[in-house]
Amino acid sequence: MGRYLLGYDVGSSSIKASVLSIESGRVEASATSPDRELEIQAPRPGWAEQDPEVWWQHLEKATAQIASTGADLRDVQAVGISYQMHGLVCLDRNGRVLRPAIIWCDSRAVEIGDRAFTDLGPQRCLESLLNSPGNFTASKLAWVRENEPEIFAKIDSIALPGDYIAYRLTGTLNTTPSGISEGILWDFAKGGEATFLLEHYGVPRTMIPPTVANFALQGELSRESADRLGLKAGIPVSYRGGDQPNNALSLNVLHPGEVAATAGTSGVVYGVGDRVVYDPASRVNTFVHVNHAQGAPRYGTLLCVNGTGILNSWLKHNLMTARPGAPAAEDTYDRMNDLAASAPVGAESLVVLPYGNGAERTLENRNPGASIRGLDLNRHTRAHLLRAAQEGIVFALKYGLEIMQGMGLSIELVRAGAANMFLSPLFAEAFATVSGAAVELYNTDGSQGAARGAGIGAGFYDTGSAFAGLKRVGVVTPSKPLAASYQEAYEKWLAELRRALSV
Repeated sequence: MGRYLLGYDVGSSSIKASVLSIESGRVEASATSPDRELEIQAPRPGWAEQDPEVWWQHLEKATAQIASTGADLRDVQAVGISYQMHGLVCLDRNGRVLRPAIIWCDSRAVEIGDRAFTDLGPQRCLESLLNSPGNFTASKLAWVRENEPEIFAKIDSIALPGDYIAYRLTGTLNTTPSGISEGILWDFAKGGEATFLLEHYGVPRTMIPPTVANFALQGELSRESADRLGLKAGIPVSYRGGDQPNNALSLNVLHPGEVAATAGTSGVVYGVGDRVVYDPASRVNTFVHVNHAQGAPRYGTLLCVNGTGILNSWLKHNLMTARPGAPAAEDTYDRMNDLAASAPVGAESLVVLPYGNGAERTLENRNPGASIRGLDLNRHTRAHLLRAAQEGIVFALKYGLEIMQGMGLSIELVRAGAANMFLSPLFAEAFATVSGAAVELYNTDGSQGAARGAGIGAGFYDTGSAFAGLKRVGVVTPSKPLAASYQEAYEKWLAELRRALSV
């Protein structure tokens, strides 16, 4: 009989669960629900909402799938949570959800955040928040106050998506310094809540839950949740982290100079440092990292491109759906990757701008939409379009990397999970070549990181022993023969981006 750690990764596309053996650090079972990407509701252009109850339902389903593998969930000793960042869940005094969650890629609060940046003063915001209030959780709550006053009046507490899941598991509502920093609710100058921003927005401080450390007791599993999930009541929920800090944790990226990347629904490069840095235009953002501590500060600088895997998914469902009588393999991501690789670097001047999933931070919260440029109906094929899409995502990340490098961040080695778009050899090679960084691929994902975090928070591991089961499964280095071709393609892409932004 073994002892296990259970990690949940609550994303906007799916909920994944993994069980790790405490002794070996290896994955014993994993499951994902649903098997197709979760729907994002967009009742108005630029909006993005999900029902938190749907997250919980699929968490239950993923847990049940793990139980069906034969893993004895009664042997789980601790639970960890990773979650989609920057969302807003509004709760009444009884803990009931008052409206759909406003999630990370929702753009409705851009104007409110920009106005606060001007009214409070850029210098004060950058020195205290390291960011413009922008389109983050605090500004989303201000939007509710301005536009849905009847709902705002009923709010007792707010929660990030991970805070809400922890509350459903334990009945205890709290948050973390890392969490509230991602909502632009953390004052780096004083090391506490950003009361000056709350006062500016007319938000009572009491709406912000109390904070606990990321690696610490978040609460104990309630009898009701334990019975629903097949776990033991009273076990600790001992870790919580936003998806990108947690992705860094899953890759053992915890120390200054280390860099993690992911290419799921959104594409992210996340660099860890020990000093406060910020981009004056808030095109990339700095938050408290999960292992931040007094005397040993750790900050994560995050570059995000919203339109990454969601673009690839859109192409799959709208371009690759198998025709009647066609082979089932026609509509797989592997087939897409093969087709894309059959086109040359630069896709013969076909350019894809991979936006269209909300306001893009690297573009100063503009949303030019996704677009295809330079399409030649006599020359370009489906393969060209698929390649141009993957290259376009890489080029959008390159655009952000240049911002990070301008802040003094050096990127020579990147760690990534062997998952999502890094499963495409073309994407991985293009990313390495365009960034100039070697990419190490590991056998991990967000749910595994959450399980390891639970082990640290519950005292089963320290930050050294937690990664015994982490294995490097590949290395992708920049391609010198293709470097000039990729640089030429990037310059064409950049020219099209500038044209799109000048309209």
